[in-house]
Amino acid sequence: MITLSVVVPIRDGERFIADALASLCRNARRDFEFIVVDDGSVDATGAIVDDFRADLPGLSVIRNPAPLGLADARNAGLAAATGRYVTFMDGDDWLAPGYLARLVEAVDGLGCDFVRADHVQVEGRKRVVHRAPLARRGAVLAAGDAILPAGVRTMVDYPYAWAGVYRRSLGDLLHFPGSLHTAEDRPWIWRLHREAATFAVVSLAGVFYRRQVPGSLTQVGDERQLHFFDAFELVFKDLEEEFLPKAVRNFCALLAHHLEIAGRFTPALRARFEERGAQLAGALPVELVAGAASGMSASREAALRALLPGLPAGPRHRRDREDA
Repeated sequence: MITLSVVVPIRDGERFIADALASLCRNARRDFEFIVVDDGSVDATGAIVDDFRADLPGLSVIRNPAPLGLADARNAGLAAATGRYVTFMDGDDWLAPGYLARLVEAVDGLGCDFVRADHVQVEGRKRVVHRAPLARRGAVLAAGDAILPAGVRTMVDYPYAWAGVYRRSLGDLLHFPGSLHTAEDRPWIWRLHREAATFAVVSLAGVFYRRQVPGSLTQVGDERQLHFFDAFELVFKDLEEEFLPKAVRNFCALLAHHLEIAGRFTPALRARFEERGAQLAGALPVELVAGAASGMSASREAALRALLPGLPAGPRHRRDREDA
C-alpha cells in the first residue's frame, strides 16, 4: 500500500531537477511514490530524471509530448497517484531530509482532510521562513472558517499547493483548472477551503521555494498572465456572499501588484491587461473595491485608482500586510 504520492511537474528544468530529485532521495520510503510529469521538455530534463531511476525507489515518469501547462501537468500526476495522501513539489524547489515523513505523521495524527505547512523562500543565498497565515497550530479546524476575516491575510492568501499534504479521497477538490496557465492555485485554494471539511496548520518548514527563477511563470510577461483574470472569475463564480469582501480584497491586492510590475509586458499586452483589469474590477461592488484600495500601500492604491478613475474614496483603515 502506498501512503504518499508526490507529484512533481517540470518543464525544461535541467538546471534544478537534479537538486529536486536528490532531495526526494533523502525523503524516500518504500510506501512513498514519486510521480514526475515531464511537461514537454526539450532540454536535458528527461535524461536527468532517467538517471535517478536506480536511486529513487518509487519513481515513475509521465511524459507529455507537448506542454500542457502546470495545472494539467499536476492533474496528470494526480490521475496516476495511488497513495492515501498526495502532495506536490515544483521541479525547481527542494525538500529538507525527512520532511515528507514528518508531514505524513502530522496528517495521520490529526486525522483531517488536509494539512498546510510553512516554507522557506530562497533567493540566491538568502533563506527566509514564510509562515502560513494562521497562528493556531496543530489543531483541527473547519476549512471554511479559515477564509475570513476580509481585512487580514488568511489561508486563501497562501495558495501554494506544495505547502501541505492532502487526502487523495478529496478527489475532484484536488484538481486544478486546466484552462489556466498561471494563477491556477487561486481558485484551487478557494474551492478547497469552501468545500473540504477540516484542515490544520503545522509548524514544519521543509520546502525550499526558489524565487526569481528565470523562465518561471512569476517572471514571464507573456499572454499567460491574462489567465490571472480567468482565475479570479472562477473564484467569484457562485461565491457565497459572506466571502465576497475577502475575494474582492484578494483580487484587488494582486491586481495592484501586477500593475506595479507591468513594465515586463509589451505595450500591447499591458493595454489588454489593463482592459481586463478594469472590466473585472468594474463588475465588482464599488464600495468593496474602494475599501480594498484604501487599505493598500500608497503606491498600490495609486496604481489601482489610475486604472479605475472615479473610484470613490473608501474608509481608511489599518494597512495590513498585502496579499501579493
